[in-house]
Amino acid sequence: MGNFMIKIITVWSIAFALSTVAAIATAQQRFRYHDETETRPLTLQAATVDPGISRSELKESRTNLRVSANGIPDHLVGKFPNRGNPHQISEQKVNLKIPSNPKSNGSVTPLNLGWNFGVSLNGVAFDPLAAEFWQGNPRSGWSYNALGGAVALGLDENYAHVQPNGKYHYHGIPTSLIELLDYAPNRHSPLIGYAADGFPIYAMTGVVNGTVTQMTSSYRLKSGNRPGGGSPDGKHDGTFNEDYVYVAGAGNLEACNGAFTVSPEYPSGTYAYFLTEAYPVVPRCFAGTPDDSFRFGRR
Repeated sequence: MGNFMIKIITVWSIAFALSTVAAIATAQQRFRYHDETETRPLTLQAATVDPGISRSELKESRTNLRVSANGIPDHLVGKFPNRGNPHQISEQKVNLKIPSNPKSNGSVTPLNLGWNFGVSLNGVAFDPLAAEFWQGNPRSGWSYNALGGAVALGLDENYAHVQPNGKYHYHGIPTSLIELLDYAPNRHSPLIGYAADGFPIYAMTGVVNGTVTQMTSSYRLKSGNRPGGGSPDGKHDGTFNEDYVYVAGAGNLEACNGAFTVSPEYPSGTYAYFLTEAYPVVPRCFAGTPDDSFRFGRR
C-alpha cells in the first residue's frame, strides 16, 4: 500500500478539506466562536471515577464483525461534567458492523466530522475530530486540533471526553485501556480495536520485517506562519489540524497512520492502523471503505 499513499497525498488533502466542509454545511450546526492561535499544555482530568458497568460484545460472521455495547468504558475516567466539558457520561446504544475481510481501495477516504474512525474492544469510539473552528466558521478551513490545548475540551487522562448526548469517546491514546490490555513497548501492541473499514487498530509498536518497531507518524508541522487576514496568524504550532502536513518517509507510517505488520491476531500479516504519540495520534483517513454504521452525524 506504500506507493499509492504517497502519490495521492495532495489529492487527499484537498478532498479532506472539501468533504469536511460539505459535511458540516449540510449539518447546519452552530459552532462556538474561537480566536485562539497558540497551543497550550493540556490539563487532563485525573481518571479516578468509576463510570459504571461496561458491556461490550463482538460476534463474528462470515462477512462481518458485529459490535454491540453500551458505550461505558471498562476503566476509570475523569470527572464529568468538568470545567471544560459540561456533559455527563451516559449509556449509549452501540451497534456497529465491521467488515471481516477488509480490502484496500487503492485510494484513501478522508475521515469527516460526524464519523467515528473506529471502535475499541470495550465499545468506546475513536472520534479524533472536534467540532471547533476558527471564529466558529467551518468554512474558514481552520479546524482546531483536539489535542492542541488552545481550546479547553475537558479531556481526561484517557484523552477522552463526553459529547452532549452523553457519548464518551477517545480523541487520543486511551491510556487506561492499553494498560488493561497489558501494553509493553518491547513487544507488538495488543489489539486495541477496529477501524470502520475493518482493519485492526494497534498502539505505537508493531512487528515490521521481523523486528518490534516503534511506529512513528509521517506528519510534520509546516514551516513559517499562517496567512493571517481572514485566517489565523501566528506560526504553525499545532493549534490547528491544518498546521500539519504529511511528509512521505518522515516516519514509518503512511498517510492514514498505517503499515503492514505481523501480530498474534494476524500471524500471516495484515495492514493495520497505529495510534501514535505524535500527531495525528488517531488516524484521519481510511485505506478501505468505512461502514456506514460508524456515521453518527446527519445522513
